[in-house]
Amino acid sequence: MNWKTALRTLGVRPGVGLRAARSLSWFLDDLREFKRQSAAISSDLPWGPLSPSLDDKGQPGGTASGHYFHQDLLVARRIFARNPERHIDVGSRVDGFVAHVASFRNIEVIDIRPSLATVPNVTFTTGDLTALPDSLRGVADSVSCLHALEHFGLGRYGDPIDPSGHLKGIAGLRELLRPGGTLYLSVPIGPSRVEFNSQRVFSVPYMLEKLASSFEVLAFSYVDDGGALHENVALDESAGTSYGCKYGCGIFELRHSGGT
Repeated sequence: MNWKTALRTLGVRPGVGLRAARSLSWFLDDLREFKRQSAAISSDLPWGPLSPSLDDKGQPGGTASGHYFHQDLLVARRIFARNPERHIDVGSRVDGFVAHVASFRNIEVIDIRPSLATVPNVTFTTGDLTALPDSLRGVADSVSCLHALEHFGLGRYGDPIDPSGHLKGIAGLRELLRPGGTLYLSVPIGPSRVEFNSQRVFSVPYMLEKLASSFEVLAFSYVDDGGALHENVALDESAGTSYGCKYGCGIFELRHSGGT
């Protein structure tokens, strides 16, 4: 058994080892106290193997920050308020955003990866947004694509390699929508770059340029590098520097303008 395996056996994850190792003393104190009290009350539950979790004590009660937390909650709230006739999602996180929306309405999900799940209020379709079939053109008055566009064409999820995949993705999202329909789109923001094959990061000006011919911006929000949400911010001179983000999350609320 190497040292990393030994630490994991004790409930210590490499990387947080020192802090967790210092917690062994309170773990042993708590174990002795639990055994003492259990003996006094004749507990009817048998002992299983020890399973120390040494880095949880003193931590906050859950995480309420970051890209996915804020974008999923914000866009789900907007969809609830608008109550669209037909909402289609493309590639967003199923155990986050899709689950939020499915708690109050039907949602259709298109993903290049197949889904074997059966979930109430969720209809799954395997498909490639960059090669949209005619049957899905102009069918939805509401579409979302959260933290997914940046992956298109990088091969990460089994999709074909295509350096223009993100641009074809924007075109596909537009084709899904009826004129006047709403698109909720989020992407990583910061200095524009490709981090192959994980993702792309886009500057806000770059995104505004690529969206301008087909969409009107209704609202813009972003999550900064520290994980805090800035809701409904102005697209002013700060947008030129992507609001100082190196790896933030821009959340665009857009209307299909009907333009070509």
